[in-house]
Amino acid sequence: MFTVNVVTDGDFTKTIYGLIKESRYADAIKILHGIPESSSTRAGLSLLAYCYFYMQDYTNAASYYEQLVQMFPNNNDYKLYHAQALYQACMYDDAFRVTEEIEDPEYQPQTTKLQAAIKYGEEDLVSAKNLVDLCAPDDPDTEVNLGCLLYKEGNYEEALSKFTACLQNIGFRPYLAYNAALCYYRLKEYGPALKHCGDIVERGIRDHPELSVGMQTEGIEVRSVGNTLTLHETALTEAFNLKAAVEYQLKNMDAAREALTDMPPRAEYELDAVTLHNQALMNMDQNPSEGFEKLQFLLQQNPFPPETFANLLILYCQYECFDLAADILAENAHLTYKYLTPYLYDFLDAIITQQTSPPEAYQKLDDLANRHTELLRKLTKQVQEHRNHGDTELVKKAVLDYEECLERYIPVLMAQAKIYWELENYSQVEKIFRKSVEFCNDNDVWRLNVAHVLFMQENKFKEATGFYEPIVKKNYSDILKVSAVVLANLCVSYIMTSQNEEAEELMRKVEKEEDQIGFEEPEKKCFHLCIINLVIGTLYCSKGNYEFGISRIMKSLEPFNKKLGTDTWYYTKRCFLSLIENLAKHMIVLRDSVIQECITFLESCETYGKSVKAVTYPHFSEELIQTDGRQTVAYEARQLKCLLLKLHNN
Repeated sequence: MFTVNVVTDGDFTKTIYGLIKESRYADAIKILHGIPESSSTRAGLSLLAYCYFYMQDYTNAASYYEQLVQMFPNNNDYKLYHAQALYQACMYDDAFRVTEEIEDPEYQPQTTKLQAAIKYGEEDLVSAKNLVDLCAPDDPDTEVNLGCLLYKEGNYEEALSKFTACLQNIGFRPYLAYNAALCYYRLKEYGPALKHCGDIVERGIRDHPELSVGMQTEGIEVRSVGNTLTLHETALTEAFNLKAAVEYQLKNMDAAREALTDMPPRAEYELDAVTLHNQALMNMDQNPSEGFEKLQFLLQQNPFPPETFANLLILYCQYECFDLAADILAENAHLTYKYLTPYLYDFLDAIITQQTSPPEAYQKLDDLANRHTELLRKLTKQVQEHRNHGDTELVKKAVLDYEECLERYIPVLMAQAKIYWELENYSQVEKIFRKSVEFCNDNDVWRLNVAHVLFMQENKFKEATGFYEPIVKKNYSDILKVSAVVLANLCVSYIMTSQNEEAEELMRKVEKEEDQIGFEEPEKKCFHLCIINLVIGTLYCSKGNYEFGISRIMKSLEPFNKKLGTDTWYYTKRCFLSLIENLAKHMIVLRDSVIQECITFLESCETYGKSVKAVTYPHFSEELIQTDGRQTVAYEARQLKCLLLKLHNN
């Protein structure tokens, strides 16, 4: 016989309130939905509305509060909660209409603040300011709201002073510390921004260990903490997102990713829009397909982070998905004026135009570049004038404006140069760079690209060395942070200018660093020395010295289990194909021992290349690409070996 436990009404109430106290809103909702009468009683509707609100499912919360208002039209609490839920769901018109129905003078302070927040959400800052002015001057929220308005208007320094004053007057509050950090971030004062974020995190860890801060980064499996009121009040999510943004700006990508994994764990469907956006951005290199999927999803939400639209377009252009970028622009014309600056729209338009009409694109970029050079000269003059008058604050502002203008100018310049680079007209690229030396001489991106274009002309290796060397020396103590291509090109430049000792010394330094990493992290693959040898080997092959060049390339892939990859194989097979072509045309002759070494090398590639792809496909390709054994390094190595044996036997 089955036995059952009879749950009394009192036990049921205790169970529901116990779950709510533990912030287990989803479990409470599940139980309430299991009882049909809960959706028709006052208590049931109130509990459902409350749970949905604190799960941040504001649409459902608004629906249940609306039912309560219909059942109890004179209850102003329900009207206020209904308006708050509508506001959080970004249904601003409906929310404002509901607040106007609350006529009780006792509720006026709350409704006025809510109305101000609604107008702020609609970006009607004038109306929001008028409503804030109606609030009590001694109410701490009034100063905070004034600070928010100043921030929205771009007056970050004044907004910061408001938030700092509030922190001093009412003590530490996570949301105030976050607002101050955000102002510092906008002012590009990253040190104070990180300090405030650190204070929020430290307080959150100390007061709420149950939120499992940092456990995901340490590899500990923990359950989702959900979108609870506690999490909201700690401002931990906001602090970690801002910390990630700061590290991203400082180009500390590992630290940025770590900040995102340090935040309290939540399931993907529970993530807020800002976290989802930042995850897509930070992990784009590792998983572009997932990154684009997240950004496209966000674009369909209301609201979405303002940066989403611009970032999606920029990334499509970066990954050369120009048709997709054009489609997004065409389908979302209503977002263009709201989320793209005139500069960014003109820049993206020129980049997309380049695919069909390079001359027209160049002209558009040239117009954009000329506007920036004029502004840069004007700002340079302003900086000098303010310095002469000894006005430190105006100098600081003018310098910031100059740096922002330069940040916009560099991509335009590089896009212009890329048009001629793809035509292999390197002398014209050099002319474009020479015209910009006035502003860009100290810019690392500019110097690196000047070095590349000098290197590609094959008669300016000495000049290229002068640009590559400072980049390498700047990071000499941690040389593997330097791009392998930069190191390889510098070694080639040394060799071509008879500085072989410098090239050998640089290669020994790289080898030493790779050996150290191999000792500390045996599973980690490092390709710097491999790529340097590949480039040097390719250089000698291009000059006709195949015996030395091929030997260098074969050496570069040892040990095969760590050096053989899709990219390294691509450059290896190019040289072998060139070798085979010249052997077939009887333009070169190789000793039998060298050919035997090549065959042995290809056999090793066949052994270790069975699971290594020989072709790289876009990670975000919408088409399902069918692959078989022909797309592996092993197959291609066998083909090359077969060709060599045929030539050798003939």
